[in-house]
Amino acid sequence: MLGVCYYPEHWPKARWKEDARRMRELGLAYVRIGEFAWALLEPAPGRPEWGWLDEALATLAGEGLEVVLGTPTATPPKWLVDRYPEILPVDKEGRRRNFGGRRHYCFSSPAYREEARRIVTLLAERYGNHPAVAGFQTDNEYGCHGTVRCYCPRCREAFQGWLARRYGEVEALNEAWGTAFWSQRYRDFAEVELPHLTVAEPNPSHLLDYYRFASDQVRAFNRLQVEVLRALAPGKFVTHNFMGFFTDLDPFALAEDLDFASWDSYPLGFTDLMPLSQEEKARWARTGHPDVAAFHHDLYRGVGRGRFWVMEQQPGPVNWAPHNPSPAPGMVRLWTWEALAHGAEVVAYFRWRQVPFAQEQMHAGLNRPDYAPDVGFYEAGQVAEELKGLKLPPPGRSPVGLVYDPEAAWVYEIQPQGAEWSYLGLVYLFYSALRRLGLDVDFLPPGASLRGYPLVVVPSLPIVGGEALKAFQEAEGSVLFGPRSGSKTATFQIPPELPPGPLQALLPLKVVRVESLLPGLGEPVEGALGKYTLGLWREWVESPLEPLLRFGDGRGALFRSGRYLYLAAWPSRELLEALLGLLAKEAGLSPRPLAEGLRLRRRGPWVFAFNYGPEVVEAPAPEGARFLLGKRWLPPYEVAVWEEA
Repeated sequence: MLGVCYYPEHWPKARWKEDARRMRELGLAYVRIGEFAWALLEPAPGRPEWGWLDEALATLAGEGLEVVLGTPTATPPKWLVDRYPEILPVDKEGRRRNFGGRRHYCFSSPAYREEARRIVTLLAERYGNHPAVAGFQTDNEYGCHGTVRCYCPRCREAFQGWLARRYGEVEALNEAWGTAFWSQRYRDFAEVELPHLTVAEPNPSHLLDYYRFASDQVRAFNRLQVEVLRALAPGKFVTHNFMGFFTDLDPFALAEDLDFASWDSYPLGFTDLMPLSQEEKARWARTGHPDVAAFHHDLYRGVGRGRFWVMEQQPGPVNWAPHNPSPAPGMVRLWTWEALAHGAEVVAYFRWRQVPFAQEQMHAGLNRPDYAPDVGFYEAGQVAEELKGLKLPPPGRSPVGLVYDPEAAWVYEIQPQGAEWSYLGLVYLFYSALRRLGLDVDFLPPGASLRGYPLVVVPSLPIVGGEALKAFQEAEGSVLFGPRSGSKTATFQIPPELPPGPLQALLPLKVVRVESLLPGLGEPVEGALGKYTLGLWREWVESPLEPLLRFGDGRGALFRSGRYLYLAAWPSRELLEALLGLLAKEAGLSPRPLAEGLRLRRRGPWVFAFNYGPEVVEAPAPEGARFLLGKRWLPPYEVAVWEEA
């Protein structure tokens, strides 16, 4: 189904009925409202005004539209900030962040937690059984604008309590953090400060625990709201809209309290912010990189345990990237179909109409500020019409499992050991190589069962816990580990047995030295897979195994022991495609290198093809395939769907 984000408070009431009618006529089914409306719902302390929202819900329901009601906690009103100024967050530089934008609160503030509980309770008491309300979205984009990690006195106190519960005795913390170094020893948990504004870099173990704590605080804040909604809105779903390329919190942990995950898809903005070459950015400027939306569809499908929505789909130029081009004709339709192909239950466009005032006035909607339809309106309507004649089969398990760990991003943010090292960059490199081979991918957290996957890739997993090791041991297919896997203990120390730590139970090898390389400083490797040049990172490995690839100095770059492989370098695109293609064939899969810009996705017996490129390409459908949408030859920015046996 399709939906849209709507802000009735931005428009004259006289427009609401016409807007609802046009939404229904366009083929939309869901409308998200209310997530930024606290100041209108409660304009003065203890004086809620529900009339406008009652009327908005009745108007939308009158056209048969179902509502996703947002809890308004992302934007506490000015009167609340004035009453409790301590709810305002403090940034890493020790500066208080002020009212006037959004997300201006601290997750650790006791006062704000109680106020959030109160407003969500009032909202759920009034609308928890409303027939037009299908479900609730908690808050909005947790962590946006750098707000997961706060450095206020409330956070310091909460962090000290978190550490006391984690370690029990302060001597256990001293041992875990290695506080003998630089005379950092603590006598009491109350002595521990937040890890910022230090002269030299903070202790990495201290930082990692603080990042864990901050993520846990977001989860606790979200759970507070979920508990209220479960009690007062039985039978209504609860979700949250996560962001793209965001690792400051653990979405897998937070989503355990949700019915499904949602995310906000802005392919052009994300592509402009990615560390791509200028040539690549120019090539994909109006389409988004072919893997950027798919990456997140697959990630949040995994986060949502098989279920996800796109709560905000880009419908035109956005306002927040360094450059904001207009999507190529057909891309809004293509992005919508791609989300559905990856299993999205609903794709909701942001927003119904471009607002002519305030911070987002340059962000396009399905309609222009003068109420006339914009380009995205017609493309959304085309998808709605196409969906009428199709009944999508349920999505199934993908053949490739990719182990993804937000904590790995924290480890490498704290000690990258090389300016270009990026956990997300490495994961994306693996994911893109799999997609260019036409293979579907499931994202899995460490410790999730890997049984049934013919191929598993682990781009990098620095901390290998007991559950993760057990899952690797029980995996039935080949498992490829990327560099720096098993390189740290849970307390951010080098394993006593050296990296890859616990993975030595699977692979008899030991990493004895690592080095990060300047961009452009390539290391040649050669072996059974051919010749390649690798850069950015390499490891010196001691092992009785015969390497599949060797560096020019004779040291091994790729090792294999049975179904387990270890790559001791940052891979090139060419090496990954060759290696993953070989492993896929060994696993009985059918990898097929695709034309540049062409991507595939299977949903049951249906195969979807998406042409991100400016040239006509041939869909790799078998002879005699029955096309359900489009044709074998795909024009630029087009979609085709066919059915396979």
